[in-house]
Amino acid sequence: MFEQEVRRTLEYIARGMAVRIVAAPGGGRTTITQKVIAEFEKGGVTVYSISGLRSHRRVPFGGIHSLGQDIRVGQLGVLGVADVLASRLTKPGERVLVVDDLEYVDPESIAVLDAVRRRTRRPMIVTMTESSLYTKGRVPLLGLGPEARVHLNPLRYEQVNELITEVLGTPADADATARILAKSAGNPRLIVRIAETAALSGLLARRDGQWHMTNDTLWNEHLYSTVESLLEGLEADELTGLQTMAIAGTASIDVLQQVIKPDVLDRLEQRGFISAIDSAHNDISLAITPPVISDYFRGERMLTTRRVLANRITRTLSAEPQESNASASSGDSLTRVLAALRVERSSGDAATARHFHEQTAILERHRFELWDADKSVSNAAALLRVYWGSPIDASRIEQVLASTPTADGDSGELLFFAVSKALWAIYSGKGLDQAAAVLRSFAKEHPRRSAEADAFELFINASYDKMPQDLDQVLERLHERRPGSSVIASVQAILELYRFNPNGALAALESSRDPGINPGIEPFIRGMAMFSLGRFEEAVVLALDKRAEARRDLDQFGVVSSTYVAAHALSYGGYLDEADYLMGSVFAMGRPGFLMDSLYDAMLRLAGLRTAASTIEPTITLATQARRQTEEAGPLPGMGKGVYNLVAGRPLVPAVFDRQAAYLIKRQLQRGYVLEAAHSALFLTCLLPGRKTLDLLREALRDHSITAHEQLVEIAATVVKEDHQSLDTLLKKYKPDADLYHVRMLLRGAFKRYAFVDDSIGAAAMERAYLLFSARFPSAVEPLAFNSGSYSPLTVREIEVAALAGHRTNPEIAEHLGLSIRTVENHISNALRKTGSPTRSALFELVRDSLPFR
Repeated sequence: MFEQEVRRTLEYIARGMAVRIVAAPGGGRTTITQKVIAEFEKGGVTVYSISGLRSHRRVPFGGIHSLGQDIRVGQLGVLGVADVLASRLTKPGERVLVVDDLEYVDPESIAVLDAVRRRTRRPMIVTMTESSLYTKGRVPLLGLGPEARVHLNPLRYEQVNELITEVLGTPADADATARILAKSAGNPRLIVRIAETAALSGLLARRDGQWHMTNDTLWNEHLYSTVESLLEGLEADELTGLQTMAIAGTASIDVLQQVIKPDVLDRLEQRGFISAIDSAHNDISLAITPPVISDYFRGERMLTTRRVLANRITRTLSAEPQESNASASSGDSLTRVLAALRVERSSGDAATARHFHEQTAILERHRFELWDADKSVSNAAALLRVYWGSPIDASRIEQVLASTPTADGDSGELLFFAVSKALWAIYSGKGLDQAAAVLRSFAKEHPRRSAEADAFELFINASYDKMPQDLDQVLERLHERRPGSSVIASVQAILELYRFNPNGALAALESSRDPGINPGIEPFIRGMAMFSLGRFEEAVVLALDKRAEARRDLDQFGVVSSTYVAAHALSYGGYLDEADYLMGSVFAMGRPGFLMDSLYDAMLRLAGLRTAASTIEPTITLATQARRQTEEAGPLPGMGKGVYNLVAGRPLVPAVFDRQAAYLIKRQLQRGYVLEAAHSALFLTCLLPGRKTLDLLREALRDHSITAHEQLVEIAATVVKEDHQSLDTLLKKYKPDADLYHVRMLLRGAFKRYAFVDDSIGAAAMERAYLLFSARFPSAVEPLAFNSGSYSPLTVREIEVAALAGHRTNPEIAEHLGLSIRTVENHISNALRKTGSPTRSALFELVRDSLPFR
């Protein structure tokens, strides 16, 4: 963790620049500093390091004493001490000054450092918080020359998962990881403390190789000192302001200013204790960050001692929030939505996740209370709509499904209730037969809407079993039974996506303007159809716009579905960091409900692909948090676990990889999931090109009249045919399209293909082609590729023989592999010559840990 920031810091110092590392307390500043110092010392650089301490802020020359340089201050004063330190820094050799936690260094030491820096111009690294800029008496030590700034953003979901695994030994499940991220706001120190104390308090328990939450909270008494250290130094009115916000929860700035003075809010924002969130009313809401501070102030002891304050806040918050006249930005362009996404990334996603948790919990509780008072189908449907997108309360769902009378009610709401009951049967493991029985029972009781119930049964069977072979006839009969039904149109659109007919999906949507059973379905289908047609930029713009709208409306269903579309489209276009952030922001919200759970697991696998391909050693990725009972094939890309398992298994012998990939794609086709098969074939062809996989890709594109990938397919054909001359011609003629990133990925995969079989001539040709193509179309993003490490100069057969040579005789090896003894002798002789190994035992030691060929 922090490798990129450490590397950047070392590069800046090598250029003679000063470096300012900025982060919140506990944000990793000291960790980076320690790693940088270790790298300096490895290279023989002399480091003069000062660490500021809160308790030493008012101790004159405390920072200088911490240098350990035996500088006797005595009567020297600031300038005398500066003379001594400057004389040591000007000695021959590389020397660097490091000041960790500038805000806690005493004024006298800062004055010495300022004088020394002006005299010696030695490189300096300073760590500080943003709030240090507002601290009186701080001298800008780094303002004397060129300066670089390294800002540490809050950790993302996958980094939190990695840190929890490091601290607790095994990873946490998705819900526990999301909750720790939300409570810590991505602060590394808080992540560690919350995870450790939760395990100590029994709030986290290990089961099936993962840590799971045993309660609905992570707050425990062991966290008091951690939070109090964060709050140290705050004024009384600032502490009262935070307690007020803790009682009020996330609220509009206009409302909070009625109970907290604006200057107090300003000071809290300067210190980094407030985060701003765009609300559904186009105004700004404020929340405490990190959210664990709210848990501290909401403790029973705190609230009972401040009842007057709580009552005053309650009265004030009863007023309606003021409406804002701000208008939403217009224009649909990739540049605009990516710029907005990068601005969002800089603030982290923990605050938004917490806001979702709070508001959906309030909404869910309110709707449950309404249902509890009046167990009508209408109230039940309103509550179940929350669970379609937001985290599920299993006990309440069971209670609502079992206790709601369905004799009367609106037919549309009764249909929604029946569909929810069927989906719950699948989600809770009761199986397809139980789900189908629920829908058939509804169809029997409500003949007028039986066609729509049958449509949902068709959808469930197609999604969780396989596509029917007579789909067109089934759909035609359903439309005849209930013409103009938006529900049937939506089901048809989804199934058209499954079978790789995006134009048919769009046509089905156009046939009905009604949103159907869930308004969030339509933009999801439209975005996936654009993605399937190769209109990636349009898919990204639509999905990110819908995601921003869903975030403002606290619509988790819309956030998850639009993020799935955007993540796939961005990944295809090479925007891997943006895709990772988007998926991490969804993971931070915890597991969603019903249908969205499958999309959530698909994104966990997509996020894990990059790590699985780039690491040689087997490693834990986010994909391990996905449900394990998933089938190899799924109706949409990533819903099946087959592609991820193939990549994580790393069968790097190209012929083996091609054979396994083709087998997986054929299984996807057998279930009728043509979109997933085409997407898998395209991705796997570019990752490690093979003839069988490419043939399946060509067939899928040709049979469904998809012309968006013609240039890519032509280039891939020359690669698998090893026609380097034609490849060079195609690359020179290539006109940039949506496949640009994947063409680079294909060329890198082609290099790996030759390298793995020790074809140095082919590997050199592919390396040259890749470099020429990259020079023509430069990009800062490295294409996804298998990490082979230092690939062996041996052939696959030579490795197999060498792996047995350490403990078997030549006749035994010959019998085991079905070779002649003379052939075995030749293989061993060649392997000894190629590797320079002196003995058979040395050769065995060399190849036994050759993971790519294990």
